[in-house]
Amino acid sequence: MYDVVSDYYGKQLQSSGDLKTDACCDFSTVPQWLKPLLSKIHPEVTARYYGCGLVCPEQLSGCRVLDLGCGTGRDVFALAQMVGDNGAVVGVDMTTEQLRVAEDYQLWHAEQFGFNNVSFIPGKIEQLLSLGLESGSFDVIVSNCVINLSPDKQAVLEGVKQLLKPGGEFYFSDVYCDRRLPTAIRQDPILYGECLGGALYWQDFIDLAKAAGFGDPRLVADRPLAITDDAVMAKVGTAKFFSATYRLFNIDELETACEDYGQAVIYRGGIEHHAQAFSLDKHHSIEAGRVFPVCGNTWRMLQSSRFAPHFEFIGDFTRHYGIFNGCGTDIPFTNENTIGEGAPCC
Repeated sequence: MYDVVSDYYGKQLQSSGDLKTDACCDFSTVPQWLKPLLSKIHPEVTARYYGCGLVCPEQLSGCRVLDLGCGTGRDVFALAQMVGDNGAVVGVDMTTEQLRVAEDYQLWHAEQFGFNNVSFIPGKIEQLLSLGLESGSFDVIVSNCVINLSPDKQAVLEGVKQLLKPGGEFYFSDVYCDRRLPTAIRQDPILYGECLGGALYWQDFIDLAKAAGFGDPRLVADRPLAITDDAVMAKVGTAKFFSATYRLFNIDELETACEDYGQAVIYRGGIEHHAQAFSLDKHHSIEAGRVFPVCGNTWRMLQSSRFAPHFEFIGDFTRHYGIFNGCGTDIPFTNENTIGEGAPCC
């Protein structure tokens, strides 16, 4: 499928308006603080933006960031402003036409920002470890609607795991499906180029992420995708597609379930644009100054990552209280004693 993707994004698509779904993020839904950063990006770069979400995680100042499938570099140039002149952003892409646009405007953006902290590397995201990138050298890795285009998603996730620092984060948006797709859909060139044919069944993604060493994938945001082309709609039938943003932390100690150790955190504030509350994911909005009970995995995600200076940590792992209530996993046993007269006990 490499040739299909290169042709579709390098030659067939000339702008985001050529897409047959509403995958591209609507500018009106972009946070207000991000709009001034995007306004400094050259129109030729933004015109060929095909991302399905926002990949600008919090607290990036001074970070070293890698963008997988960077295309013409819209996200790279936005992230460059967030990491600042003490940070760096590297973009990787295999499509020559897209990467040429990014490189043509690299110095233009450096003049806009007052510093040049970006670089671009041609290559496949399944072969990250062969691109001269040092293992454990990135604080954050991002990707915007690209992993679904990869024919070897497991290799991508394993490469990301190798390149992240301990406590580093993979923060990415992509397209997922509510079911496993039949071969005819997965091999259709148009559907593949539109990020539908390669979309993973969401549960298969969770399994792949865990197999790559990311113990507890966290869903940050999601929305259903609308298919705007009748021919495409006829091909996919009743399958439903979603744009979703996940964050995966490179923390080996994460458990496969949310376990309760009686821990809590207090958000001290200080994360830019999140003065009142910090949302780790879709289900954890942590209000500043308030004691917030958390499972062991959430405690570790905050304590082992770049967010640690902004939190007070209560408790440790010396005593276990079972599964954390409300995490989506429940004890499988009946709490009431149902053994009575006439009831079998074995």
